[in-house]
Amino acid sequence: MLAAGIPAGAAPAPLFSNHTSSASGLGVPMQILLLLTGLTLVPAAVMSITPFLRLTVVLHFLRQALGTQSTPSNQVLVGLALFLTVMIMQPVGSEIYHKAWEPFENGQLGYQQALDAGSQPLRTFLLRFARQPDIRLFLEASHRPAPRNPSDVDLSVLIPAYILSELRAGFQIGAVLYLPFLIIDLVVASITLSIGMVQLPPVMISAPLKILLFVLVDGWNLVVGSLVRSFYQ
Repeated sequence: MLAAGIPAGAAPAPLFSNHTSSASGLGVPMQILLLLTGLTLVPAAVMSITPFLRLTVVLHFLRQALGTQSTPSNQVLVGLALFLTVMIMQPVGSEIYHKAWEPFENGQLGYQQALDAGSQPLRTFLLRFARQPDIRLFLEASHRPAPRNPSDVDLSVLIPAYILSELRAGFQIGAVLYLPFLIIDLVVASITLSIGMVQLPPVMISAPLKILLFVLVDGWNLVVGSLVRSFYQ
């Protein structure tokens, strides 16, 4: 009965095609390969072009300054930094979704137009924290002409400039956090040496004092609150 509807001499159309392609000309295997490649870059992007970079650097310095070795654990510090990053980047992500993804999903924008529209909120965020000397460094390194205005800076220049700026800010904050705890270490070491307690490691006395001081001043609230507020200024 099915063969009755097929004209004589005409081959039936195959039910499945081995070379399925999209409108862009890319086959399904190539699309899957590109998608998996893009997914491998997502962690690097999250760690590099978000506040996650500064947060993890500062929290690492804080743990080293307290001298608590692996407490809090790396998982706890990374988790805290990740949730703070989500909170800080939520307005940027929402703006990208409404300006780029929704119009692209509804067919109002093409792929390139959606990509340009989505990059604008990210560029605005990065420009707020990228230092001009760092941007100038990568402009000169890539032999690019100076942009007419900040919004014309290419992301290939802006992203590494932002990373350098965040590393500098993180190390500055970490150095400031180190100072009060370093003073405690020096005072304890000088006292133990002056009274002849050479066999007693100074860290055994200074570590509880540093932790007690940090708890009394509500250190976690101060550090995390200052970090979060630094991205809203």
